[in-house]
Amino acid sequence: MPEKSRPSGGAGAAGHVGDTPADVSAGASRPRRSEGPRIRPRNGLDRFFSISARRSTVGREVRGGLTTFFTMAYIVVLNPIILSGADITGATLPFGAVAAVTALVAGVLTILMGVVGRYPFALAAGLGINAIVAVFAATQLAWPEIMGLIVVEGLLITVLVLTGFRKAVFEAIPPQLKTAIAVGIGFFLTIIGLADAGVIRPGTPLISFGVGGQLAGWPLLVFVVGLLLTAVLVVRRVRGALLIGIVVSTVLAIVVEAVASIGPRTGADGSEANPRGWALQVPSLPSEVVSAPDLSLVGQFSLFGGFERIGVVAALLVVFSIMIADFFDTVGTVTAVGAEGDLLDERRNLPGSQPVLLVDSVAAAAGGAAGVSSNTTYIESASGVADGARTGLASVVTGVLFLLAMFFTPLVQVVPSEAAAPALVVVGALMITQIRTLEWDDMSLVIPAFLTIALMPFTYSITNGIGAGVISYVLLRTAVGRGREVHPLMWVIAAAFVVYFALEPLQQLF
Repeated sequence: MPEKSRPSGGAGAAGHVGDTPADVSAGASRPRRSEGPRIRPRNGLDRFFSISARRSTVGREVRGGLTTFFTMAYIVVLNPIILSGADITGATLPFGAVAAVTALVAGVLTILMGVVGRYPFALAAGLGINAIVAVFAATQLAWPEIMGLIVVEGLLITVLVLTGFRKAVFEAIPPQLKTAIAVGIGFFLTIIGLADAGVIRPGTPLISFGVGGQLAGWPLLVFVVGLLLTAVLVVRRVRGALLIGIVVSTVLAIVVEAVASIGPRTGADGSEANPRGWALQVPSLPSEVVSAPDLSLVGQFSLFGGFERIGVVAALLVVFSIMIADFFDTVGTVTAVGAEGDLLDERRNLPGSQPVLLVDSVAAAAGGAAGVSSNTTYIESASGVADGARTGLASVVTGVLFLLAMFFTPLVQVVPSEAAAPALVVVGALMITQIRTLEWDDMSLVIPAFLTIALMPFTYSITNGIGAGVISYVLLRTAVGRGREVHPLMWVIAAAFVVYFALEPLQQLF
């Protein structure tokens, strides 16, 4: 049977975390954002960000911005751990400089997203893209050269936005796959949260549960307490449930570390020397609160150095792989976060998405030019949306906090990943409720949706899930005689993903 348009409401359609029961009962029959009588804005700020029009308040936006920041503040610490610790050809990146510039770029771009895009999306250095970057930086390219290729990728993807191609691709993806993307990201967020907390770890044959099959160690106790507390607050519809959960869990973690002196999980050589330790940062009160930011990395890139080093064809393949990951990670993130906030239209597209895509594209080039890798829209934005954020004002709040984090890096390091992980797991639970809107009576639709959902958490990649879903959708719809219903751009996307998945043999060939 042909696909049908579905209502866009996901978990957010029934009311966000913190609504009162009266709010939720009213929200169940609430007209769509574009329907019903227009709400008169209270002031210029309200008018600019459409706060009342999206049935939000300044208080909710501020709270949502705070939640998003605390959920993704780990990037200020994790990005320098990845980049400064990588085996980089021709350079050793200073930890403090990577941390400061990571916060600077995230702050500026997130504010830009709030002011220009006017949606509650936050941006920072993309960890998935960093995995690609680290491989090439360690084996083939000097750091300024790989950053130059990222700038090229960002400029190319910006051109695709300005020509309308990126928006056209976004809208060409069928509703079935868009829903599957949102559900898959819900599972992806859950596995990220569980991995950050140490509940699941690399093991034999794939992953293991906790430490030796048990939830052992004080950090895991902090996570469990935080998860249960956050879940109770969510089901009780307490306003700011996710933010409260993060703050209380952080305080508990500080007390536990002060009493038990647990220490970090990994040793100086990067090995897991203490399986029962804290995963990322040790939650102890810092000896200093303010530190001067080191911005020496800004501008450290060579635009065409990579082409000279490895040749034009090989460099273009690197740019292509980064661009595919950047392009479709954003498609998945915008779809999932928009669905959580009930911001999508009946075709599950984001109204007025062009400025959002433009800022995201510029962010890729800006991250490369600043020397801290491509920046992209973060799925952790869903935590702020689940806590009430609906407009760009929340992004402005998050961005300002990132700018402050440049000077307060020691304070940001107090929040352990075990305290932020419960919010990701709960948001994952909220997002998978959208699975009820999928079509289940046509296997040519079910299999692509299933592959999309399954591969995101199992391969730790939004892009891999979207790629598998797109390729199988085009193939199976054609196999059942529905090829004419497939949007022409879907064939282009499928071909691009075939090249993406075959990239390694192509690189060996050239």
